[in-house]
Amino acid sequence: MDVVCVGIAAVGFGFGHGDKTALSGRGGAPPGPGYGRGERPAEVYGGPVMDVHRAGARYRGGEAAAGIESWHAFSFGPHYDPGNLRFGALIACNEERLAPGAGFDEHPHSHTEIVTWVVEGELTHRDSTGHETRVRPGDVQRLSSAAGVRHVERNDGTAPLTFVQMWLAPLEPGGQPSYEIVPGIADSTPYAVPEAGAMLHVRRLSVRERTAVPDGAWVYVHVVRGTVRLGEEELGAGDSARITGARALEAVAVTPAEVLLWEMSA
Repeated sequence: MDVVCVGIAAVGFGFGHGDKTALSGRGGAPPGPGYGRGERPAEVYGGPVMDVHRAGARYRGGEAAAGIESWHAFSFGPHYDPGNLRFGALIACNEERLAPGAGFDEHPHSHTEIVTWVVEGELTHRDSTGHETRVRPGDVQRLSSAAGVRHVERNDGTAPLTFVQMWLAPLEPGGQPSYEIVPGIADSTPYAVPEAGAMLHVRRLSVRERTAVPDGAWVYVHVVRGTVRLGEEELGAGDSARITGARALEAVAVTPAEVLLWEMSA
C-alpha cells in the first residue's frame, strides 16, 4: 500500500472482497475497522489524507474456467481482510470481466446500493422485481436492494464485457427495492445516491485536462482507463485513491482518461 499526504500529515490506515453473494448475505456493510460514518481522520491528523491503492494489490477472484475474472478493492467473500472492510459508505468496488456467454446466476442482495458502470461490452440485467435491461458503456445502473432482491448479470453478447460495480451501505436499512438506469450520462453530470449519502461524478478527460476533486468527508477516486496525476501521485487504470477531508484538490490527465469519483458525506 502506498500512503501519500495531501496537506499536513500522512498515516496508513485500512479499509474494507470474494464471491458476489457472500457479502450481500451479511445485509450490507459489515461493521469493523476502517473509516466509516462518524469517523473523521482528517480532523484528527490536521488535513486531507490520501491513501493510494494500486491495481495489482486488489484481491483476485472469479472463476477462469467459467469465463469470469474479478478484481476486488475491498474485503469480499473468501477474501476477508478485517482492515479493509469499507471507506465511508463504500463497501465494494469490483472490476468484473465476463467472456461471451458468462455471467453470475441469480443471487440475492439486501441493504445495499449497487451502482454499475460498463467499460466495454454489454451487460444483461434481470431482477426479481421484473426489470430486464441491457447496460452499455456510458450508462449508470443502480439497483437499490433494500429489504431484499435477487438478480442475474450476464454477458449475452459476442464480445467481452468489462464493468465496474460499486456497493454502498445505505443510511437506513430496509425499504422497497428499486431500479434505475441513466443511459449515456453526460460528462461532469453528478449522479446522486441519496440513500447512501453519496454522489458519483464521471469524468472523461483529454490530455492535460484538469478536473476538481469534490470536497468531502470521504472521496474515492477510481481510474477506469488512462493515467491521471493526483497530487504527487500518478494513478493508472485500476488504481484508486481514498481521500479523507478532501479540500481544493485537482486531478490532471496525463493521457486520455476516464475517472469515477465518489463524494460521500457523514
